Amino acid sequence: MDDWHASLDHCMPELIKRAARDYGDAAFVIGEDGAALSFARLAREVEPVAAGLIARGIGFGDRVAIWAPNGTGWIVAACAIETIGAIMVPINTRFRGAEAGYVLAKSGAKALFTVAAFLGNDYVAMLDDNASGDFPALSSIIFLPGEPGRQGVIDWTELQATRAPAGVLAERIRRVTPGATCDILFTSGTTGHPKGAMHSHGQSLWMAGIWNRSNDLRRGDRALIVNPFFHSFGYRAGWVSALLAGMTAYPVAVFDVDQVLARIERERISVLMGPPTLFSAILDHPRRADFDLASLRVGHTGSSNIAVELIVRAREELAFDLFLTSYGLTEATALVSVCYPEDSAETIARTVGHALPGTELRIVDADGGALPDGESGELLVRGPNVMQGYFEDEAATAEAIDADGWLHTGDVGSIGADGTLRIHDRLKDIVIVGGFNAYPAEIEHALAAHPAIAEVAIIAVPDDRMGEVCGACVVLRPGATLTLAELTAWARERLANFKVPRHLHLCDAFPRTPLGKVQKFRLRQAALAAFSEKQNG
Repeated sequence: MDDWHASLDHCMPELIKRAARDYGDAAFVIGEDGAALSFARLAREVEPVAAGLIARGIGFGDRVAIWAPNGTGWIVAACAIETIGAIMVPINTRFRGAEAGYVLAKSGAKALFTVAAFLGNDYVAMLDDNASGDFPALSSIIFLPGEPGRQGVIDWTELQATRAPAGVLAERIRRVTPGATCDILFTSGTTGHPKGAMHSHGQSLWMAGIWNRSNDLRRGDRALIVNPFFHSFGYRAGWVSALLAGMTAYPVAVFDVDQVLARIERERISVLMGPPTLFSAILDHPRRADFDLASLRVGHTGSSNIAVELIVRAREELAFDLFLTSYGLTEATALVSVCYPEDSAETIARTVGHALPGTELRIVDADGGALPDGESGELLVRGPNVMQGYFEDEAATAEAIDADGWLHTGDVGSIGADGTLRIHDRLKDIVIVGGFNAYPAEIEHALAAHPAIAEVAIIAVPDDRMGEVCGACVVLRPGATLTLAELTAWARERLANFKVPRHLHLCDAFPRTPLGKVQKFRLRQAALAAFSEKQNG
């Protein structure tokens, strides 16, 4: 690969043009229906959508959201948004109306690309019925290609019918620089309110270039993208990576292990990446031996803590040439450290590799003092991967990134004498459910509205299938009763499925510090003991 692939000095419209020139009619993306889109055709498809957005009043720096499952239309929409200097805002497909509405309102999105229905959910109706607040900036809702018509929603063909003149489009493209904000990916912090991490075009492409190099991804590779596009794992490390390297992307809208195994065999997939649950499901599938998986060449998984056994099994039983790990977080363009093909099996199994080129790592104690190699403390990151900041939230940005440019990750790690990073635990109480981050404060805020709940605390509960699931520790209001089934039904109406508690622990009172803060470690111990007793009872 040439130096262009790891450069901070390029932007999305340049990449689209370059890919069309270099890879031409080779297949870029092949949908689940078998329809193919070449690299050259991508450039042709993006242009009328981009011109249509300008004609609809989308200005430079305006936010445009996408709330839809993985698919070809998602990619074309995202490329069109970023081509004209607008800012792409992906929304989690599992979100309910209020959750998506918050992202739309907070970002001030002027347009939304979506679908008529997904997994039984009508997104437009959910926004109308369930959003807790309005979003006056939203002037256009646009259906992605292949969706049925609906009153008040702009059809994909209708969007392209009225276009800005070619000269206007060309001028907008010229205004897009590597430093321009490319996307806003919403995450959550300790307050429970989602915050939008901003990244530039240069950062996005730089990250994808490093990803391709570290994973030895090549022109002609066939990548099955199970990771959702609304997450950086499916977006930057997914289809953007494929666009950069000349790979063919095969997006998957809904994970089904049988269908994934069949598609690996049918399409001769060579690249498969995803959370540990993806590989656990494949490894433990009773009919795995019935499928020919010999085409697999590169595998990659990422999480704060990955079982060594899973890595060993994936390398040995699935016979990947490479099976690597990495570490990242949304605020650091989703990548901080990576393993490389030349790393030893021990390094890959027990660490998350070395810091990205040009990126500094520091381990500090509770007072911010630097700790020596081998000692555990909070991980700080500084470099070109650190976000531009949180969208319209200077206070939260200042809290996350200090005056010297260090991003405080909230994760506990240590750095070995060889420079490899290990992640031991999380200062933040994130529960990682099958690869999705569930933020306790956000869930607690939602559940606090339940009429039976006086206090609630969310903890991580180990789960054989998902790795972790949410457990709710609850203090009831006087005279109230609550069962897990009742809580689950209530929560499903208000929260994405992966955030819904799978366990309920009723308490008379929460253990607290002298200052009144809940001692979650004591609460967790008691709850896990109760869950275990119930399970074994």
